Amino acid sequence: MAKILIIDDSPADIRFMAEAIRPTGHTVISISNPLDAEATVERERPALTLLDVVMPERNGYETLRALKKLPAAAAMKVIIVSNKGAETDVKWGLRQGAVDYLAKPYTPEQVTALLGRHL
Repeated sequence: MAKILIIDDSPADIRFMAEAIRPTGHTVISISNPLDAEATVERERPALTLLDVVMPERNGYETLRALKKLPAAAAMKVIIVSNKGAETDVKWGLRQGAVDYLAKPYTPEQVTALLGRHL
């Protein structure tokens, strides 16, 4: 089973996402501060990261670009999970290097479908 990192400043969103993933058997790691992303990826080596966009100090797009520079993240896939779901937001997220985009609110079934597509 894969290791999945959740980066979101909302404890409720982290909890909801983790609960959706746990039945799949994957290991869930989460952080609420995007400034900890690089160190966490270096240490944990997740196969997939679920990344919020709207966060304080550093948004998800900036975090994604920083992660893409890490050798430890070379094989890691990133899925943007955000309440910014306009077509332009989705296109921008994919142009930044995300493999997929999940707009909030979402269902547990949408989360497991994404995992099936990307792991």
